[in-house]
Amino acid sequence: MVEHGDIRVVHRGGSKINFSLPVITTDSKFLLCASGECVKVFSTSTEECIHDLRGHTGQVTGVLLKPSNHLQAYSCSADGTVRLWDFTDGILIKTYVIGHPIHSIYASAHHEGVIFVVTPMQSDFRSEAFQLVAVHLAQCGDQLVEARELSAVLSDVSPNPASIGFGRGGEYIASVNGLQLQVFFFKKQKAYRFSLKEDNKKGGRNTYFCVACHPKDDCIATGHADGKIRLWRNFNQKKEYTYSTLHWHHTAVSSLCFTPEGTNLLSGGLESVLVQWRYKQESQRDFLPRLGAAITHIAVSPDGSLFCTSHSDNKITIIHSCVKVSAVIQGLVKGESVRADLMMDPRSKSLVLNGKPGHLQFYSLQRDKLLYNLDIVQQEYIHESGLQQFEVVKAAFDASGSWLATVEERKQKGAELEINLKLWAFDEQTQSFVLNTTISAPHEDRITAMCFSQAPDSQTTMLVSSSKDGHFKAWQLAAPSHTEDEGPSWSCDFVGAYHSLVPERCCVSADGSLLAVSFGEVVTVWSPASWELLTTLSQPPGAIRDLCFGRLSCSKYLLGTNDNNQLCCWNLLTCSLEWSTSMNVSLLLADPLSENMAAFCSQAGCTDLFVFKPSEPRPLFSQKAVCSGKVTRAVFAPREEMLESCEESSQWLNCSQLYFLTQYMDLLTFTTKAEEDRLMASSKQLVIDDSVAMTPFYLLLGKHRQQEGEDSLGGPSADRAALPQGSAAIRELLQTPAHVLPSTSFLCSLFVQSLLISVTEPREENKPAEEEMESEKEEEDSEEEMESSAVKSTQAPVGECADPALTKAQIRELKKVKKLDHSWLAGLLDS
Repeated sequence: MVEHGDIRVVHRGGSKINFSLPVITTDSKFLLCASGECVKVFSTSTEECIHDLRGHTGQVTGVLLKPSNHLQAYSCSADGTVRLWDFTDGILIKTYVIGHPIHSIYASAHHEGVIFVVTPMQSDFRSEAFQLVAVHLAQCGDQLVEARELSAVLSDVSPNPASIGFGRGGEYIASVNGLQLQVFFFKKQKAYRFSLKEDNKKGGRNTYFCVACHPKDDCIATGHADGKIRLWRNFNQKKEYTYSTLHWHHTAVSSLCFTPEGTNLLSGGLESVLVQWRYKQESQRDFLPRLGAAITHIAVSPDGSLFCTSHSDNKITIIHSCVKVSAVIQGLVKGESVRADLMMDPRSKSLVLNGKPGHLQFYSLQRDKLLYNLDIVQQEYIHESGLQQFEVVKAAFDASGSWLATVEERKQKGAELEINLKLWAFDEQTQSFVLNTTISAPHEDRITAMCFSQAPDSQTTMLVSSSKDGHFKAWQLAAPSHTEDEGPSWSCDFVGAYHSLVPERCCVSADGSLLAVSFGEVVTVWSPASWELLTTLSQPPGAIRDLCFGRLSCSKYLLGTNDNNQLCCWNLLTCSLEWSTSMNVSLLLADPLSENMAAFCSQAGCTDLFVFKPSEPRPLFSQKAVCSGKVTRAVFAPREEMLESCEESSQWLNCSQLYFLTQYMDLLTFTTKAEEDRLMASSKQLVIDDSVAMTPFYLLLGKHRQQEGEDSLGGPSADRAALPQGSAAIRELLQTPAHVLPSTSFLCSLFVQSLLISVTEPREENKPAEEEMESEKEEEDSEEEMESSAVKSTQAPVGECADPALTKAQIRELKKVKKLDHSWLAGLLDS
């Protein structure tokens, strides 16, 4: 196996933005959240990503504003480092090496120069025992600092960031874990523990889930598994503590948060409702319902004007004071599983997969942003454990993207399996899919596979579905009705079977002339034109798991994998086995724009990738351990611009880009050095003369003025006079953050001098003209002299700097400039 170093696996979005508690900045303009190995900075008004703070080499587990500087933030990671960022400019300021995996981070203004992190008791990220450690940050000028002063504060803490909170500005810290509440007072250096029984007399579950401390009073709020909230007081002495109970949530309280002034307590859970309790008037509460998914985290801006909730569907909602939703930042929806395959929408070029329950999500790979959700089930989702609801299990697009087929199913106890096959037509006016046909009970058992006829020039559209009931069916789009009220609809055109075996996989050739259906260990090939069984293919023993036709010049091949870890290739012209190899292939797919095929092979807890052509036994590309776990979902996405790579090892990436989904729902892809260089070059094109950024104002007027300049000079922009070279001041002004620049009056003289063109050739000073008017003869003589000098300059010998030729109109303009008095400029510079 040959691995190629110029191709590497990179993350292309889809990371969880709800992994840890988000942070709203002091001015409420930005929101910071952990996203994979980076920290994303979003605008709270436009929902756009402003910066990607990259530098960590492991999962970012927490983000925190620096208490002493509202323009800086800390981030911690599983790589054992804490990094300090200037998030307004996206600059890494300092890296503190802790040396142990970090699960969460805390800080308070009361402890200056100290942060608190949760690390495992042993140097193992998978350890089940954790401790809260105080880290003293060394004040030095080095960018990389080793944090050597570590002191343990609490042991037996939870790695959940919501399980620890500071009270009274940092006088004490509260921690919950299991059935125990710990309160540690820093001045006394003493900890109090309060335990609860697992179940109370009424059958409630008392397990702690989260904690929040009042910013001004001695009050601790804890959320529990049974939906209750307890408000603890007098906890500075073990025997006289008291608590009161609030109850609205019917399931576990996942997050609690007090407002900065302590006037309200916010709570959230599985109900997708943000509850606002009035402090000391808990009977009065406000609700913000229908937030879309279970609430996992709640955060409040330092001024209390914005609330922020993270949700289980990888979404962050920004709320104005518990009144209305002002913005929604939606990442790739992370459901429990992806039942349908990864697909590419041929029209929008977006990635399509399972989203929130009963929906398909359309996700932009270029922008790493959700475009929209398509409601397939069209029923309200009820958050209740054990309740069986409709799920989208299959989906497929036709070649043009005009039709979408979906399969939804529901299995209830004591009831038959419910299956619906829906056909969706693309509507040009709404630019979305509209339900065209619903087929109830299309098969008597679960549908195992589904595919469209992929012939792009075919006059008829056909859909094939196979089921565990032993049949496969061909669905045909009927001709449009003559009546105006009815449009085209779908109906069953053919039902096929083979010796009462169960069909597991089906696929259609690229030209739509052949249909392959696998029945157990047998592969059957059919003609869709006449529905005649053309041939059956034998192969090594084992049930077929994947079937795939070759493309373009390899269209005569049919490939399949089976349970006995065999990859087989049949020649359809000879109806014989061309070649086979022993591989544990978990996923096999073909590139629609080339002959290349990708095979993901799982072994030893990792997945290897092989890219090959069916006509050649030698793989084009192979790489071991592209990710951990098994890859069962992947797709080839067409590129907008071809790479045109010359290296043989990376030519398979020229037309399409391969995306695959890991078992942790991370979306990964492959990139080449040539692609990275191209992206770097395109980013440099966004910088114009003198390193000035291409602003929207330049895009509006710069091109128009450039065309005017070319017309007036009679040549391209390359013939223009060079800009001044002494532009260090301009670069300094544009590259330095505004909040650290000196005053404008100090920079004024330096800035004006940088704009002036220095004189490199000696010339005589022009004497002031005593007469206002010159004779026409003197003007003609001077024009002739200028023209002759221009001619001489164009005939300068090679090696000398030749001045550009000037037209008569330019000579007249130059004479007018020479007559102007520039003495005011010297006075300005002297001042």
